Amino acid sequence: MRVAIISDIHANLPALEAVLSDVEETGVDELWCLGDVVGYGAQPDECAALVAERCGLCLVGNHDLAVLGELDVSAFSPAAAAAVDWTRDVAKPATLEFLRGLEPADESREVALYHASPRDPVWEYVLWPDQAAECIGIQASRVSLVGHSHVALFFTMPADQDRAGARGSSVELLDAARGAQAGGGTRLNISEGRWLANPGSVGQPRDGDPRAAWLELDTATWEATYHRVDYEIDRAAEAIAATDLPEHLARRLYVGQ
Repeated sequence: MRVAIISDIHANLPALEAVLSDVEETGVDELWCLGDVVGYGAQPDECAALVAERCGLCLVGNHDLAVLGELDVSAFSPAAAAAVDWTRDVAKPATLEFLRGLEPADESREVALYHASPRDPVWEYVLWPDQAAECIGIQASRVSLVGHSHVALFFTMPADQDRAGARGSSVELLDAARGAQAGGGTRLNISEGRWLANPGSVGQPRDGDPRAAWLELDTATWEATYHRVDYEIDRAAEAIAATDLPEHLARRLYVGQ
């Protein structure tokens, strides 16, 4: 099966539309979303409706949960908290109902899916080899996919580092995990070993590349391909500027940070 994986849309409709158009051209069998459909951007209802229509599976992210009032925003940045408050005020009941029906993890498939990490599906940012190895050691499947950090990346460790051994010393774990950020066009053979991969963010990339990100996964050949897509950033920024959202949420889209 060939699957497209998207994450962290953050109410950026132009970016989501561009990614969906790119996904259509590849002819994948399914589309999965790893959460954070809303927050930061200006078009939460439109994005939620598209995800509900197009995705065979969607997880809930921390921003989604905060908008639902199920997560305290005290740990959010001021801009993120302001975006949560704004989204709560403007989101339609149908958007909230859709988000309320989602979970932060899904371990029922051949690939384990988590919004943030296998250890903490809501909050943990997996960015470093020691973290990644500990997460790989407890993930429910040989391959897992996570979002949340807005950085397209991957980590791997040998298959013979079994789940019991992966809970060993921190030094052992640091030695076991290898990984890197993944630019557009990166292709990986993930048929051997244990893997944790992040597709990057559709609506607010933070890896220095402002283009929208998504991941293509073939579970027959176990090949993963990272994609980046140009989109109308001006349109997304102007939509933010037309609201009471913090102005810098529009500016950051141009630099991928």
